[in-house]
Amino acid sequence: MRYVSTRGEAPVLPFDEALLAGLARDGGLYVPEQWPRLSADDLRGLRGLGYPALAARVMQPFLGDAVRPEAFRRIVDDAYAGFDHTAVAPLVQLDQRLWLLELFHGPTLAFKDYALQVVGRLFDHVLARRGQRVTIIGATSGDTGSAAIEACRDRESIDIFILHPRGRVSPVQRLQMTTVPADNVHNIAIDGSFDDCQDLVKAMFNDAAFRDALNLSAVNSINVARIVAQVVYYVAAAVALGVPDRTVTFSVPTGNFGNVYAAYAARAMGLPIDRLVVGANTNDILDRFFRTGEMRVAPVVPTISPSMDIQISSNFERLLFDLQGRDGASVAATMRGFREEGRFAVGEAQLRRAREAFVSHRLDDDGTRAVIADTFRRTGALLDPHTAVGVGAARAAGTDPAVPVVALGCAHPAKFPDAVEKATAVRPPLPPRLADLFDRPERVAELPNDLGAVQAHVRARARVAGAAA
Repeated sequence: MRYVSTRGEAPVLPFDEALLAGLARDGGLYVPEQWPRLSADDLRGLRGLGYPALAARVMQPFLGDAVRPEAFRRIVDDAYAGFDHTAVAPLVQLDQRLWLLELFHGPTLAFKDYALQVVGRLFDHVLARRGQRVTIIGATSGDTGSAAIEACRDRESIDIFILHPRGRVSPVQRLQMTTVPADNVHNIAIDGSFDDCQDLVKAMFNDAAFRDALNLSAVNSINVARIVAQVVYYVAAAVALGVPDRTVTFSVPTGNFGNVYAAYAARAMGLPIDRLVVGANTNDILDRFFRTGEMRVAPVVPTISPSMDIQISSNFERLLFDLQGRDGASVAATMRGFREEGRFAVGEAQLRRAREAFVSHRLDDDGTRAVIADTFRRTGALLDPHTAVGVGAARAAGTDPAVPVVALGCAHPAKFPDAVEKATAVRPPLPPRLADLFDRPERVAELPNDLGAVQAHVRARARVAGAAA
């Protein structure tokens, strides 16, 4: 299994090299040279497996010879041992056709745990074998940061620096990052938006001297290993609902396009997915693309679903790579134009191809609260605002009524208690292990939206040899 860059100029890498590289050296994102295939018999063979066993079987083809199967099975078993539901990713039926895939039973109560608990251990395994250290740099709109920190905390081979937009994540999201008392964990609050944080991270990766001196790597969704690990829960849910003998539809709240791209990957592997519903909030660049074929940046608007307050969806480049015939030079030219002009458009044939898989729907804050209230009234289930966007999109997107829809439950409602309480008059409590979160001391640096200031901060604290040069 080899991985190629969406921009066509970076070296083709095996899995372990792509894992450590994160962002490709030409500024692109790594994708598999070709997708592994899941046949109907393969899917039937997954029935009855527990989540860790299913995950090991689905992911192993992506690893090639980089990690031996027996070692990888130990990694996966350890990754999910601490999740607080025996099913790991349980399905809950909301009505006759709609199901909720609960992806908030990990250590930080968000779907990012399902990939990052595996990815953190993969880093440890590969780095220990090589005798190397890395400096992980990431940007978060809320949940990736805490999940990445939890996956990497106290690991001897890793220093992790997470940038988040100051004042634009929920208090619970912030505290889950800033109260971790590990020496290798560094939080940076940037005076700007998530897109600003993401731009700073990409700029650090594109500074070759800085990247090499600190041996930079990434665990957010620019890292292809994240996508690979997220494929698993789509396969698990679909198998539980009867594939390959029926099809399913997934509804995914998304801002950065990584989560729903993993569903697209599962579909490309042969999972019988009818449609992929992209749920957007007021920051609706993805919804506008699937309606018009144009990607146009607009100002970021703060919402009650802050993890989706994004206007530059970095993972969309992976889909664009396919829409443009896997032509890296074409993708590179499109992305340069997008950066310079704030817009690009695809042709009618490309849009038609995208619409074969994707349909989208947008909810504003009032619509999101209405879904939270309506779902609670109907079922007694409390939804966080991001999950509510997915549930609302599932109900409004007009997909085939004969096909069951799985909406992704992306975060525990207690991570966004104010929004949930306003909609339902019920304030969801944090699980007991986080009950004292608001009493824990914080460790965070507040920095301007300035590349030089951020690089100086990172360089002064990273433990990689040569970082202080």
